[in-house]
Amino acid sequence: MARDEQLKIRWEQVQDKLSGQFADGEKLELDAIIYLIGVQELGQPHRKYKKDHKLDLMHIAICRLLEPYGYYEFDYFDDDGWPHYKMLEALPQLKAGEQTVLMKEAIVQYFLEKEYIQ
Repeated sequence: MARDEQLKIRWEQVQDKLSGQFADGEKLELDAIIYLIGVQELGQPHRKYKKDHKLDLMHIAICRLLEPYGYYEFDYFDDDGWPHYKMLEALPQLKAGEQTVLMKEAIVQYFLEKEYIQ
């Protein structure tokens, strides 16, 4: 199976499973899935988050997702339990479509590691 086809199938698995679990089956988009990963990584799922914190959660997720690619490294948890990452390498200049593919690949890999999908 071609790499792109496998990514598409696995992405749909992630999207369908999370949509069923968190959105009553309404299809979750990429940003919503990134947000959910941020909540997961913070480990405080039952809190209410303000808009600023929602952006911070998405940042946490992006750092965590791109960590295996060598762009970020976990640094420490602050006093409130929020993880902090340090940038190891600047992200390459990617077109919007290329960014989307990179994030989908990273999300699929994340959920494979967590054994959320096969």
